[in-house]
Amino acid sequence: MVERTSWPQALAWRMRRHLLDPIGTESVEGVVRRLGAVQAQVAASAELAVRLRRQRSKPGEVTRALAEGRLIKAWVMRGAVHLLTHDDGAAYLALMAAKRQWELPSWQSFYGLAPRDWPLFRAAAREALADGPLSTRELGAAVTARPEFRHLGFAFAEHASTILKPLFWQGDVSFGPTRDGRPTFQRLDGNPRWKGLPEPDEAGTRVVESYFRAYGPATINHVRYWTGAGQKRAQAWMAGLGDRLAAVEIEGERAYALSEDLRELAATPTTTALRLLPGYDQWVLGPGTADSRVVPPARRTLVSRQAHIVVLGGVVTGTWALTDDQLTVAWFAEAGPVPRRALAEEGERLATILNRPLQPAIRTV
Repeated sequence: MVERTSWPQALAWRMRRHLLDPIGTESVEGVVRRLGAVQAQVAASAELAVRLRRQRSKPGEVTRALAEGRLIKAWVMRGAVHLLTHDDGAAYLALMAAKRQWELPSWQSFYGLAPRDWPLFRAAAREALADGPLSTRELGAAVTARPEFRHLGFAFAEHASTILKPLFWQGDVSFGPTRDGRPTFQRLDGNPRWKGLPEPDEAGTRVVESYFRAYGPATINHVRYWTGAGQKRAQAWMAGLGDRLAAVEIEGERAYALSEDLRELAATPTTTALRLLPGYDQWVLGPGTADSRVVPPARRTLVSRQAHIVVLGGVVTGTWALTDDQLTVAWFAEAGPVPRRALAEEGERLATILNRPLQPAIRTV
């Protein structure tokens, strides 16, 4: 028998999983584990995404979790920087490594590196980082001091992020502490929590299970978007979950959820909870901005451009911005009447987190 639900109920369940209704009490790494990964291209947005999901938080806690090795920061899906726990990070990196992008003819031609050269290149990078984190310039200088890699000076000067990504994906390095506003890189094996990369198929099933735990009910297209995998591979990973994955019918559409979550999903009431979330929040990046149940199609471009978002009942219903001490909310006209009291309460919560007074100003767009 296929479980039936509605999108408002499914989104309400997902808000619980995202620690948005109610707000959670998890640790920093607990929040990151809940979401699978937290986009961290903009460090301030990543920290705010975590803090908005915690009843009590302090500034700098994400930075401390990274410094203490409780989290790692790495390039994973869609070439973006993410915060990850060690277990989840290993699985995501293994999926990226399995694509073996560095073996593409275009890569070999551009960098002058054949597949057989990469083990030595990786060893050179690890050796350079043996005494601690290095900046891009410092790492590039150390690696290109070796005659066989001298020709890569241009890559570290102009294309450093691209040539360094395979070192992340193969479990050699992660981001280190920021120095003078610039990134550094450090060895992953220097952290006792790091256990290495799992096999790709094991990693795929683990990532998919984590995805359904946070973003279910979801379709195979959601899984493909999240992992970047093709149809066959996504199907294989889902099949690897066996009877732990169950079909769910949502308003005539077939989706899937973890079997262990079905009872909780069925018992979850719809919600009118309103939240202010930062740009590039996992609430929209998890299902993707193309998911019309979460992001109204007419507003997709706006949300995709890093706008801070207002979420009501799981649906993006506006954007917000800070100018000095003014919190300006742009409420979407199609979302109905402005819930002024809820916006005021959420604005007060944001002001407490940011430790600054905020005067709300609301307009309909």
